[in-house]
Amino acid sequence: MSKQNEFERLRVVLVNTRNPLNIGAAARAMSNFGFLHLRVVNPFELAFREARSAVGAAPLLARAGEFKSVAEAVADCSLVVGTTALSRRNPRHHVRRIEEAARVIRKRLASGRVALLFGSEKRGLSNEDLSHCHWLLRIPTREVHRSMNLGQAVAVCLYELARDWKSAPQPEKYLHASAADLERLTSLMLDALRASGYLKTPPSAGAKVQSAAPPDEKIRRLVRRLNLSAKDAELFLGILRQILWKLRS
Repeated sequence: MSKQNEFERLRVVLVNTRNPLNIGAAARAMSNFGFLHLRVVNPFELAFREARSAVGAAPLLARAGEFKSVAEAVADCSLVVGTTALSRRNPRHHVRRIEEAARVIRKRLASGRVALLFGSEKRGLSNEDLSHCHWLLRIPTREVHRSMNLGQAVAVCLYELARDWKSAPQPEKYLHASAADLERLTSLMLDALRASGYLKTPPSAGAKVQSAAPPDEKIRRLVRRLNLSAKDAELFLGILRQILWKLRS
């Protein structure tokens, strides 16, 4: 597969970005390295398309897709990778250094779309955002100063992906389930668990919520760890629909 076709399958997703200049800088880095598909989720500043920092990348910024949720932004991707500075003691995900992560991402780009998520400048990706990820990558910054500027982080990640693309291994033989299929599977599994009494119904508005991770985040992470093919995901969806029908009849 050509470099151009491979790069066409990457989606850079910026979540809750606060500064439009950072979105512009990310777009510029994308254009530098040949990754042309930018998606933004709930940007803090709606006028981001006019960012002066997008030098030479105005067309890319103009085409950027806007989404209301991470689920919508990654629905057509078969691998979703989040970025982290490892400020959390327990990230609840497998974390790869950027060198290893780049090799895995290049392999998946040979056969399907990959979403690379970056969080807000202030807080990074939330736990709910991270629950949509299959695993995380980190840039090995020094311990006393872990966080990077958003535009710089995007540039470093894309450089690592672009610099050695010819060494990517052969694509896997089967088609992976898309994020949309995995989200449907997560929703059906939660419905089945509640219908069976294993999980309680969601708390009402205004009710106190425990500090532990919500069930939907736990189940979403579990489903992604299964690494399902598209055929297996469809099989599980059919099984869960039948279970739900029996539970409710």
